[in-house]
Amino acid sequence: MVIRRRSCALLIGLILTGCQPSLPQLTARLENEGAVYLYLQPLPREAERLRMSIEAVAAVPRDGSERPIPVLLRELAGEDARRQRLLAAGALPAGDYTGFAIRTGRASLRGEAGRSPAPAPEAVAKVDFPFTVRRRDGQVVLLTLDPAESRSGDRLDPVFSAAAPRRPAVGHVAFVANSRSSDVTVFDKKSLDVFDVVVTGRQPAGMALDRRARKLYVALAGDAGVDVVDVFAGQVTERFTLTPGDEPAALALTPDGRTLLSANRGSNTVSILDTASGFEVARLPVGNGPRFVVIDPTGRGAFVFNSLSNTVSVIDIAGRTAVRTIATDPAPVQGAFSRRGDRLWVVHERTAFVTVINPTTLAVTGRFAIRSAMDTLAVDPGTDVVYVGGRREFAVGVYDPLSFAAVDFIDTGAGVAHIAVDSEENALYFVSPGANRVLVSHRVRKGVVGAIDVGDGPAWVSLMGER
Repeated sequence: MVIRRRSCALLIGLILTGCQPSLPQLTARLENEGAVYLYLQPLPREAERLRMSIEAVAAVPRDGSERPIPVLLRELAGEDARRQRLLAAGALPAGDYTGFAIRTGRASLRGEAGRSPAPAPEAVAKVDFPFTVRRRDGQVVLLTLDPAESRSGDRLDPVFSAAAPRRPAVGHVAFVANSRSSDVTVFDKKSLDVFDVVVTGRQPAGMALDRRARKLYVALAGDAGVDVVDVFAGQVTERFTLTPGDEPAALALTPDGRTLLSANRGSNTVSILDTASGFEVARLPVGNGPRFVVIDPTGRGAFVFNSLSNTVSVIDIAGRTAVRTIATDPAPVQGAFSRRGDRLWVVHERTAFVTVINPTTLAVTGRFAIRSAMDTLAVDPGTDVVYVGGRREFAVGVYDPLSFAAVDFIDTGAGVAHIAVDSEENALYFVSPGANRVLVSHRVRKGVVGAIDVGDGPAWVSLMGER
């Protein structure tokens, strides 16, 4: 029996989004600025009685002045800080800094008789941590609150320390493209902790990851290009230039890593790029509003989802030609192949159906009703189970691949724009643009088991080890 836990999902949604301030848009960075993200490390269990407001955060240059950093976590509650939280983030002028100043406000401690106010600190908490902001570069600083050192009787004087994060093994790395803050959040799949931020061009959208070459390709909808990120170094090493107005929305990489396809929403085209040279070797017209592109497991054919013309264009990659146009339900936006590559499932933004395409005959062979229009779809290649989510839905549907009957729903509490399946961690990752988070669910024990605070407007997640 399928239990629809809608009321629970709504409650989770209020918890996830109601207390999460909007992340400041960092797209207006000047050339001499960099991005700094301050993450508060999980509080120890003995700090669960603490509740404290964060009034202001600033970086302190060498001259002793203060450069404000927008605060994102206004209310620090011990019971809500058992995971890493994004405390503040913003752009800072390039240069050397001596640390941070954190101004806290009202505070309380929960006792047996309930909460009692604690005297507010008289001074701003100073955090000594020399660091350098480099132009067009991003960095993460980890803050730790010491509950024992912060208390003196009933008085609360917060004591913070800062540290630079350690990079995990490259096989544990995951990337999130943030379209509004124009950067990529990098986190550790094991700990679910963020350890780096890569500043990109404007409005990063879809991504493609070459796991063997350790390269990440990032579509730049606002800059008509593709940034290439060195996974080892966490730096943009080059940019593939497209035509002004292209607005690349999605990328797909052939299995050999030699050819990259870009679905260009602004020009209704697909670019075929040689990854060795970075040159566009072909440009093909497709339908209106291409939003997604996926390559079949053989690497010979590509399928481009045209959301405004309600079609899927079929591309012969080697021949560099469009060979067929398949009519679909309104607004096809994402899709995925079955484990054998004999079915392509397509989800639609404006109709409550999933379409099935045979990639050999190029015919529509199935059409299944779901509960509402959706935005994203992923397939578990071990079982062919299909996961379907939407930006306006607070749960991800789990569907049987043969009957397409709903077998479960995973409460997310927030809308989902992209789903990834991770074979190494046996996990599902849900990108939630409304909450500025990536939610993590176990593939077997359904339910959200973790969350990662990321940049503004997350659109896509790519993982080392992703299926």
